[in-house]
Amino acid sequence: MRRNRRCLTPARRGFNLARTKGPASHRIIFCGRRRRAKRGQLDTAVLSIARKEKAAASFAAAIVHLRALCEADLAAVNEAIVASMRSQNDMIADIAGHLVNAGGKRLRPLLTLSAARLCGYGGDDHVLLASAVELIHGATLLHDDVVDASALRRGASTANIIWGNKESVLVGDFLFSRAFQLMVDAGNLKVLEILSRAAGVISEGEVLQLSTQKNLEATFEMYLAVVESKTAALFAAASQSGAVIAGAEPEAEESLRSFGRNLGIAYQLVDDALDYSGHDAALGKSVGDDFREGKMTLPVVYALDRAKGVERDFWRRTIGEGRQEPEDFEKARDLIISTRALDDSYACAKRYAARALDDIAALPDNSYSQCLRELAASSVARIS
Repeated sequence: MRRNRRCLTPARRGFNLARTKGPASHRIIFCGRRRRAKRGQLDTAVLSIARKEKAAASFAAAIVHLRALCEADLAAVNEAIVASMRSQNDMIADIAGHLVNAGGKRLRPLLTLSAARLCGYGGDDHVLLASAVELIHGATLLHDDVVDASALRRGASTANIIWGNKESVLVGDFLFSRAFQLMVDAGNLKVLEILSRAAGVISEGEVLQLSTQKNLEATFEMYLAVVESKTAALFAAASQSGAVIAGAEPEAEESLRSFGRNLGIAYQLVDDALDYSGHDAALGKSVGDDFREGKMTLPVVYALDRAKGVERDFWRRTIGEGRQEPEDFEKARDLIISTRALDDSYACAKRYAARALDDIAALPDNSYSQCLRELAASSVARIS
């Protein structure tokens, strides 16, 4: 088993790190209260604007490179998804088509496709699995938008706004059923177990997030449990499924599972940070939604931990009690930036991205592993 590297933060951050017992792939990073920084000390982990823009472009390029490498497979996935959405009920086709046609990176199915090819797979069943992964993801998006009362996704109105909550939930259930049909068609019981378990974990994550919402006592550990369930579980299952269908050795299968998990955590950490640092046009959704919904994401967990007096009262009113004024989001953003909660959230994401790079290093060096390495290396600086 690979040793779990001690993940050090820059000196200015002053984190106290501890690790839990258990397998290295399940250990998590605990970030304690920040010590006061010395004036004039350079924060080497915070990228300059120019470097951020360059790295963001690198992430977009990494997606383009991976899509090009998997072009034929991805086209087959899109065909399978379209076929799976066919129904005698026009509303089902309309809502499912609205979600799929809105675009998206197709990152999760790309992980399945590239993992299988990385491991030397020459068949076609990985297309069925990648399609199932994307349908599971699509179903969770439909359900999420209802739970969160979201109005915008990928730059377009959400299905619940256009058709209604009941309709969105039921079509989400339809996509889940189609996903399971594709898993069965692939004919691999282990893959069926992996993906069905991930679907259950995602649902548990939704419920867990509700329990942390507006909860000012939420900790880093509680936040990470939500991230692992809602996002990392499907990233991990998508990557592992590709390895399994390819008949990879247990070590390679575990490396890809761990890669997906760590990439998924880093991806979600950045996603939550972008709610306070991004822009609507780039994100394709409304900035500040997490704040307005009272979600205890990592930037808020950090900022609240460092707040005193009137700042703590602000978080209690806006997050804990849900009493918000139109100008409160800008105030929240200012507090998150001034307490370095935003910088430290990105720093945490960088550590998980580094772990993903370690996982890829244990795999064969080929064009697929190189693309996945590029993806992980640039993931923290993405802007959408």
